[in-house]
Amino acid sequence: MNRPNIRDLHCGNAFRLLRLMCALLLTIVFPSNGITGQVSDKLTVYSGRAERLIKPVLDEFTAKSGIQVDLLSSGTTELVNRLKAEGDRTAADVLITNDAGSLELARAAGLLRPLNMREVERAIPSQFRAPDNAWIGLSGRFWIIVYNKTLVKPEQLKSLLDLAEPKWKDKIAIPNSGSEYLQAGVSVIRSAHGEAKTRQFLEGLRDNAGSQVYQKSSQIVEAVAKGQVGLGIVNHYYVYRHLATQPAAPIAVFMPDQQSGGMGAIMNVAGIGILKPTSHLDSAKLLVEFLVAQAGQKLFADLDKEYPLHPEVKADPALIERKSFRAAQVPLSKLAELREPTLLLIEQVGLR
Repeated sequence: MNRPNIRDLHCGNAFRLLRLMCALLLTIVFPSNGITGQVSDKLTVYSGRAERLIKPVLDEFTAKSGIQVDLLSSGTTELVNRLKAEGDRTAADVLITNDAGSLELARAAGLLRPLNMREVERAIPSQFRAPDNAWIGLSGRFWIIVYNKTLVKPEQLKSLLDLAEPKWKDKIAIPNSGSEYLQAGVSVIRSAHGEAKTRQFLEGLRDNAGSQVYQKSSQIVEAVAKGQVGLGIVNHYYVYRHLATQPAAPIAVFMPDQQSGGMGAIMNVAGIGILKPTSHLDSAKLLVEFLVAQAGQKLFADLDKEYPLHPEVKADPALIERKSFRAAQVPLSKLAELREPTLLLIEQVGLR
């Protein structure tokens, strides 16, 4: 029988030592996480967020933990439908989306695993989580009016609903009917103002926008910046990202519906859920813990210009101070049940 080579023994010992050091490093980076199982070296993430927005954050997680992330990016609705079709055979461990309504739909379909994690409950206020923590909000975004400062004065603006008035004909750019941001925003308006008033709003928006209907929010901001239209409706961070690269652009953010009796600004969250079939639960929990902790939350604030949900993490100073405006009081979990009737209404009105 061949005797083991001394060099092989040394290599084996070195490898075992390296693994021990990596395990110790993980306990330092993610202290007291309550995770007792084996940590895998890879996770598969289905992401409804654009890759350029989420990949730098996931790369930072990999750098800190050593856990590689395989990222599949697509539309959120497509991913939820794909997960339903894949069932227990899915390769995905984690779902990240740009919309709380989609996460709630995934939870209602039994795709997501409820979590009992002290770190989550300490870091993220309850209004930004599912009741059973099957999904957790990571960053906040507001549906705002972006306006061209040479064409529109802020005193001309008050409520999103005012944009249906005839004076804004041919002066506004809007998302197309497939936009999850549009669907979520209209759902909140329906909840706050009822079916008839929402229909009237959509009809006016359709007529005023005409051909200025865009697939991407960045295109809306670009059209406003170029003066092709006076204003548009987008999530706030698209404006700040544009200004970060083109600080001289004549655009600004208006936070609507802050008047007495107004519904407040429409808020949604990007969020995360761990999929029930995952065989890498401990690693998935480490990712969740990283993203809700102050360091992860600061990445969303600095890189993506979103509002962190951790109360001790400040937003980018360029953003409107969060304490200075009100948000609409429609629970995020309600966006899922509101979606189908909202989609029907959008179709009936004939938005493109």
